[in-house]
Amino acid sequence: MTINTGDFRITKGRKVDLSKWPTRVPPVYTSKAHYEALLEEQVSRLAALQDVLYADNRYALLVIFQAMDAAGKDGTIKHVMSGINPQGCQVTSFKHPSTLELEHDYLWRIVPWLPQRGHIGVFNRSYYEEVLVVRVHPEILRAEGLPDSRLDSNKVWKGRHRSMVDLERHLHNSGTRVVKFFLHVSREEQRKRLLARIDEPAKNWKFSGDDIGERAYWKEYMKAYGECLSATSTPDAPWYAVPADDKENARLIVAKVLVETLAGLDLAYPKADAARRRELRSLRKKLEK
Repeated sequence: MTINTGDFRITKGRKVDLSKWPTRVPPVYTSKAHYEALLEEQVSRLAALQDVLYADNRYALLVIFQAMDAAGKDGTIKHVMSGINPQGCQVTSFKHPSTLELEHDYLWRIVPWLPQRGHIGVFNRSYYEEVLVVRVHPEILRAEGLPDSRLDSNKVWKGRHRSMVDLERHLHNSGTRVVKFFLHVSREEQRKRLLARIDEPAKNWKFSGDDIGERAYWKEYMKAYGECLSATSTPDAPWYAVPADDKENARLIVAKVLVETLAGLDLAYPKADAARRRELRSLRKKLEK
C-alpha cells in the first residue's frame, strides 16, 4: 500500500495555510474492488495490533477526528474501525456542552471518556471544538461563565492551545498515545454532500439547517483550523491533515496512520514466568484427568 503518511503529518511549528493544502490527492486504489481489498488488509492488521494492545495492557490509543460538516468523520470511523473488537474500543461524540459541563472547565467533560490501558478511544469531535467553533462564534465563549479577565480574545486561544498540548503531553507520559485527524474537505465537495443529504431519503436525518449557516463562516473556520493545527501538532500527538474529497482514499490514509502508530509501540503478549508455567502445567494435569 503506497501511502506515505508523512505527506499528511503536520510537523511541529509548521505554519498551516489550509487554502494551500490539498483536499484531493491521486488515489492509491484503482477500482472499488481494489479499495475494498486494501481497506480489508489494513483493518485486519489494525485488529491484530489491537488484540496485542489489549493483552499488553500498558498503552492506550486516543484517536481524535475533527472536520467541517459532511467531511466524512462518521463514515471513516465506521469503515476503519469495523474490525476492532468492541470490548477494546469506545467511540464518543461530543455535542454542545450540557448545563453541568458548562459549570466546569472545558477539558473536564472529556476526562471520563479517555481510553483505559489496552483500549482504543475515538473522539468524534473533541475538546478542540473550544478553539474552533467557539472561536468562530465568540458568543459561545461569553456564555461559558469565565471571569472577565479570561475573555481577552488575543490571549484565550493561545492559552487553550497550550493547555491542550500540556494535556496531550501528560497523556503521552502516562502511556496514552494520541493521534489526531483533520479531514480536509473542499467547500464545493461539502456542498455536493449536503445536497445528497437532502436528495437521498436515507440521509435526510443527517441534514440540519445549521449546516447551511456554518458555510457562511468557511474562511473563519479555515483560519481557526490552520492556527490550531500549527499550534498543537507535536511529535507525541501529531495532527494529520487528510485530503477528504475522496472518502475512500481518506479512509485508507487514516487506517495506515493508525496501523503505523500501533506498530511503532513495543507491544507484546505477556510472557509467563517460571512460576506461572509450573502453575499451568499443574492445571493441565487436572484438566487431563
